[in-house]
Amino acid sequence: MTRRAPRTLSTITEAQTTRRQLLAMATVGGVGVAGVAAAGPAQAAQDAKKGKPGKHEYTLTVLGTTDLHGNVYNWDYYKNAEYDDTQHRDIGVAKAATLIKAVRAEVGAGNTITLDAGDTIQGTPLAYYYAKIEPITNGTMHPMAQAMNSVGYDAAALGNHEFNYGLDLLRAFDAQCNHPLLSANTVDWNTGAPLFPPYIIKTVKVPGQKPLRVGILGLVTPGVAIWDKANVQGKAKFPGIVEQAKIYVPRLKAAGADVIVVSCHSGPVTSSSYGDALPYPENASRLLAEQVADIDAILVGHAHIDFNQIVTNTSTGKKVLLVEPLYWGMRVARMDIPMAKVKGQWVVDDTALVGTVYDANTVPEDAEIARIIRPAHVKVLAYVNGVIGTSKQAMSAATSRYEDTAAMDFINYVQADAVRKALAGTADATTPMLSIAAPFNKAAAIPAGDVTVRDVAGLYIYDNTLLGIKFTGAQVLAYLEFSAQYFEKVASAGPFAADAVTNAPTGTAPNGTPDYNYDIMGGLDAPLTYDIDIAQPVGSRIKNLRYAGAPVTSNQAFVIAINNYRQSGGGNFPGVTTAPVVYNAQVEIRQLLIDWVTANKVIDSSLFSTMDWKLVANGQPVTITG
Repeated sequence: MTRRAPRTLSTITEAQTTRRQLLAMATVGGVGVAGVAAAGPAQAAQDAKKGKPGKHEYTLTVLGTTDLHGNVYNWDYYKNAEYDDTQHRDIGVAKAATLIKAVRAEVGAGNTITLDAGDTIQGTPLAYYYAKIEPITNGTMHPMAQAMNSVGYDAAALGNHEFNYGLDLLRAFDAQCNHPLLSANTVDWNTGAPLFPPYIIKTVKVPGQKPLRVGILGLVTPGVAIWDKANVQGKAKFPGIVEQAKIYVPRLKAAGADVIVVSCHSGPVTSSSYGDALPYPENASRLLAEQVADIDAILVGHAHIDFNQIVTNTSTGKKVLLVEPLYWGMRVARMDIPMAKVKGQWVVDDTALVGTVYDANTVPEDAEIARIIRPAHVKVLAYVNGVIGTSKQAMSAATSRYEDTAAMDFINYVQADAVRKALAGTADATTPMLSIAAPFNKAAAIPAGDVTVRDVAGLYIYDNTLLGIKFTGAQVLAYLEFSAQYFEKVASAGPFAADAVTNAPTGTAPNGTPDYNYDIMGGLDAPLTYDIDIAQPVGSRIKNLRYAGAPVTSNQAFVIAINNYRQSGGGNFPGVTTAPVVYNAQVEIRQLLIDWVTANKVIDSSLFSTMDWKLVANGQPVTITG
């Protein structure tokens, strides 16, 4: 049988039965060969002579989370209520911790390693508060560091969102964590030396046997170079995932690693939202498994999907286990790696790898983590629920991806107004001003009446900053044509369900274009109007493009208010990365919206909202039923 380190209590107890029941109820998927029978002595000896693994002497269990995005509790700060979605999933480190501790109790904590695959310190008002309101660079403790220290992670990979607040804050977070933050492909701009530890080797004690040495390598998607260009240019570069792994995996083997586990913040379906703007793919975990020898398992992040598969390395034929446990702590990954002895050395039996995913909505939150983070949570609740103004009308973003809404018009108005004021006295003071915004959050809504910080923040959930760039009319048209690929091609005007016409897959988004890569464009001083004819092929969909009632001409000049993610190449929209920049004051757009409401006190959508664009099919308005 597979052997574990001995437990201090009887293996047959009511508590253990309860834990097993808990984990059985929490299991949502598995892959691999579970319960592999031990080889007999004759077979084991025969396998050893052939250099193959014999009977399993030990099983290492690797536990993992990813894309926690500042979620500790099962709480929606934008709704000021317990988190819920259509699938009734639960979120947060506190819930994930319960599952992690249950597995440790089942198999023995000393037989487990706990990892995270990045995107930890951005994504909620809790994370924002300790980055911008009471920044940890001033000495406060980050709630995510407190929570992860309580769980007892062994290591975590950096995610791309770790760089959203700059390297100083990331360094402060790193210093507060009891576990190392790993990244083999975050290197110094000038020297190419790693800015963070590329890997660690953990020694696991196996009673009666030689210790097991576990190599843990961290990698991040190279897209950081685009998305956080303002924070990393001149400081850090991000070489390819496969390229860096080919350097460091052999080093881990040479250093004596018996097992190699990668924590990789890069999705499993090979693709890049930024097209060919970088020579390295954004999502490369499958390529990593297929092309780099001697990797045994990969904890995957970044893609926000459930993924649990075994992939074959093309050069060695060995199996590699890949597991991505959704996001926000909704799932916990478990990777069981069976070990055998060949000529006295530990060898992974890749034929018996087992991946399991547990669902956090089946368990209560960990009481200790809930207690530790409560003061920070209460402080943030007071901040986000503070009333900063009123709105004369309710504005919902629920339908913004397929029809013009006041909610998106508000974002575009505030962005364009800020750039216009900044350009006063310059050569572009009177250049027609446009703005782009994406429907980030379908659940966002500004109520009629009192408006709080969380209401406004819900419209803009990302930590983007504002820029102004110069475009021609031809570039405006090309930009809108690119954005319109978000829609599926249709043969009639409907009616359609919204999901039937949105989020169309493309070559750079094979799983469907995300909402944040669909941009709506509007004018400040005069309306920019257009139709999107989704009965036409991609590239020929924008019809009746007009500014101030007149057709837009190819050489017409515009200033575009745009976020840094898009201007840096995020989404691979045409023209933006090379367009002249006329404004870049590093103003955060979410805070700009909050400050606008605070200063103006009243939101009146009649001042900025008109119906400027619509979906049509062969010229007929498309009907969307929701």
